[in-house]
Amino acid sequence: MSTKVSPTAATATDGGDFLVAAFYHFARLPHFADLRAPVLALARENGVHGTILLAEEGVNGTIAGPDEGVHVVLDFLRDDTALAGLRHKESRAATMPFLRTKVRLKREIVTMGVSGLDPETGAGTYVEAKDWNALISDPDTVVIDTRNAYETALGTFRGALDPGTESFRDFPEWARGSEALNGRKKIAMFCTGGIRCEKASAFLKAEGFEDVFHLQGGILKYLEEVPADESLWDGACFVFDERVSLTHGLKEGGHSLCRACRRPLTPEDRASNAFEPGVSCPHCFGERDEEDRQRYRERQRQVALAATRGKAHLG
Repeated sequence: MSTKVSPTAATATDGGDFLVAAFYHFARLPHFADLRAPVLALARENGVHGTILLAEEGVNGTIAGPDEGVHVVLDFLRDDTALAGLRHKESRAATMPFLRTKVRLKREIVTMGVSGLDPETGAGTYVEAKDWNALISDPDTVVIDTRNAYETALGTFRGALDPGTESFRDFPEWARGSEALNGRKKIAMFCTGGIRCEKASAFLKAEGFEDVFHLQGGILKYLEEVPADESLWDGACFVFDERVSLTHGLKEGGHSLCRACRRPLTPEDRASNAFEPGVSCPHCFGERDEEDRQRYRERQRQVALAATRGKAHLG
């Protein structure tokens, strides 16, 4: 097993912030269950939090911690021959963006619910961030946002189709019934880090579409590499951690998270009369009753109490 970092390195990074690494890799991994215990132990030993998913089709995760600790975990994964080609994207967080360390065994590393797909060999064509603008500006290209509705609400590429899905499982049904795809010469898809659009491209290829492209490294790679004055991206990109959203240069956006429904909140949302920290927001106020809100208020009280004691509330 890779070495543990020193206690000093495990509690601080350059500038006092944390390294965040997002990664995935489709590969044949029949021994995936054997990786769970050593990966979990290594992450905990090195002060690394986040979630890693392991399945027979590969690995998917986002982790954060001290620089050296994060790289120890990534190096351990790459030591497995099947995962040697694993790539990751780095960004930074001023505070630890995850509360726990989880390594989970799954049927799929990103759940679509369609059997027989092989993204490792059957996916569409990668398009690098520097070439993405030219592709999506082509009038013969239909551009599809493969993320969910609450994510696209924060930002998307100009002219992109929003399937309006609540779950990635909904994408196949949408694609099979979408008139927008009929007769289109080229299809370009994107998502946060690349994993969903890569699997979606494999699905469309299996459905008979030929010219299928997807953004390599996803929106995060685009926001990292493409200058804002050349960008065709509008808004912020939702991320699945305590930072909530990122903008160009992978800077933290101005969004927070509703602790009742887990939807992202804008400053306007927080100014609404329906917003109560930890209890409700404009998106979920009508979905909950007063009994629910009383429960959430008690939880929020426990969160505040833990904060006064210098502890993180994990509920």
